[in-house]
Amino acid sequence: MESTVKIRDWGLKVRMWFTMFMLFLITIAFLTLLWLYGVSTPMLVLIAGGMLFVQYYFSDRLALLASGAKVVSESELPEVHAIVADLARKAGLPKPKVAIVNTEIPNAFATGRSPSASTVAVTTGLLRILDRDEVEAVLGHEMSHIAHRDVMVITIASFVATLAWFIMRWAMFMGMWGYSDRDSNDLAPLALFAIASLIWLISFLLIRALSRYREYAADMGSALLTRKPEKLISALLKISGTMDYVPPEEKKQVEGLNAFFIIPAISGETIMSLFSTHPPVEKRIAKLEEIAEKMRRGEL
Repeated sequence: MESTVKIRDWGLKVRMWFTMFMLFLITIAFLTLLWLYGVSTPMLVLIAGGMLFVQYYFSDRLALLASGAKVVSESELPEVHAIVADLARKAGLPKPKVAIVNTEIPNAFATGRSPSASTVAVTTGLLRILDRDEVEAVLGHEMSHIAHRDVMVITIASFVATLAWFIMRWAMFMGMWGYSDRDSNDLAPLALFAIASLIWLISFLLIRALSRYREYAADMGSALLTRKPEKLISALLKISGTMDYVPPEEKKQVEGLNAFFIIPAISGETIMSLFSTHPPVEKRIAKLEEIAEKMRRGEL
């Protein structure tokens, strides 16, 4: 079967590359503006880059630690290991580690800086409500994230947002402690704070859009890996339906991992889709139905 790395959805790829290009332009414009106004940026760039390096290099351990996931052996979770091994073989990837999270919240996630250093985690709640084919479809989605190196892509894309956030904080403290230098080559803290805030907001929205595009790509990857898009549809319906009955306090415990989850565990009111890391389930299902129809017609 064709590797997920070779999946071709040109419309989706164009949107993802356009988003990355816009983030690149914003980064260059922001750094140029700071340079023109004489703001010393090397230390800020170094700090932001250092944080992103830690996030990139240790993301798998941090995500597993935050979720309470436990890496398990093949003897402890044989069926999940077998599914992951089969999907890895089909995708042409090294077999990732398998972890289990003891929670009734039905979900799954993948993390790791590269296919050779990755982990796929499932919750006990997910294994309880899904049948084998649905679990395979969900794991196919997560394997697609690994194949597409999504942790690396989102980390790189987050650089300008992280840099803008540090400059916002720096400008705010400069304003609080007083800033008396009126040299025309220096940018006043208030103006710097406003510009950095705008850059951060634009970057934030672009990163969220990029994240949503990659969820669609992972759904398609699952469909092509398993040849069972209808099973991912039923899995998404079961997960989202069950999520409505999970107590808000349990959701709050894992909200920090929502960007990783196949469906976010959101407590309280639903956030605006513009700020979400995931597309609405209804739109994901509609695209999967289109894929299923193309498969029936032999177009995929």
